Amino acid sequence: MLSTEEKQKLIKEHKLHAQDTGSPDVQIAILSEEIKRLLLHLKKNHKDNHSRRGLLKMVVKRKKLLAVLKNEDEKRYSSIVKKVGLKKK
Repeated sequence: MLSTEEKQKLIKEHKLHAQDTGSPDVQIAILSEEIKRLLLHLKKNHKDNHSRRGLLKMVVKRKKLLAVLKNEDEKRYSSIVKKVGLKKK
């Protein structure tokens, strides 16, 4: 789970305008950071199936947001994939 300060930092880095907190860009960045942290947790606690289910939900949500962004604006999609460090399909 990300702290409030870490979320604010991610929002500041990826926001599109001054009041932006919920654009797909911001949501993808936050989900990606939470996924990274949960993966580290699951490497240590490989039997934690409850967290694994949450991880899968987050991955699916990020995938849907990426699809929406790709259909909406290919340039923003490419930039967020590059910033977050994901692989393009």
